[in-house]
Amino acid sequence: MTATAVREARPDDLPRLAAIRAASLREAPPRLLDAAVRGVGLVLVATDPAAETDPAAEGVPIGYALAMRDGERVAYLAELAVVPGHRRRGHGSTLLSALLARLSDHEVLRLTTRADDDRARSFYESAGFDLVRTLPDHYADGDGVLYERNL
Repeated sequence: MTATAVREARPDDLPRLAAIRAASLREAPPRLLDAAVRGVGLVLVATDPAAETDPAAEGVPIGYALAMRDGERVAYLAELAVVPGHRRRGHGSTLLSALLARLSDHEVLRLTTRADDDRARSFYESAGFDLVRTLPDHYADGDGVLYERNL
């Protein structure tokens, strides 16, 4: 299998990224993705490795990571999402690794996830994130947890 390619998001990616978001995230700030792609944050996209055999798939995003500055030397991973049909193939890990490399001038990367999302919690813990604290009622339908990783 060809390795996942990662690049910065472009404004013409927004419709596809919005579809990925809708299929992947239960709750997300509605204007954040658009603002981040237009330069307020950093959005990296993973593109379909099938492009080698299917020219129509070339450059088509299958996942994305959105990070924002959260202070002088701290970044916040606001969203990490992969199309349901492409999950569990390493695309999320590839996106996270690329994001960590791009944030090398930061000291810490923070994120929140749902307290009851065992799959996401396991993913972030296996990527070196440490649980900081529980965030009661962080989401409309439940608690969140705050993780961070020193960079």
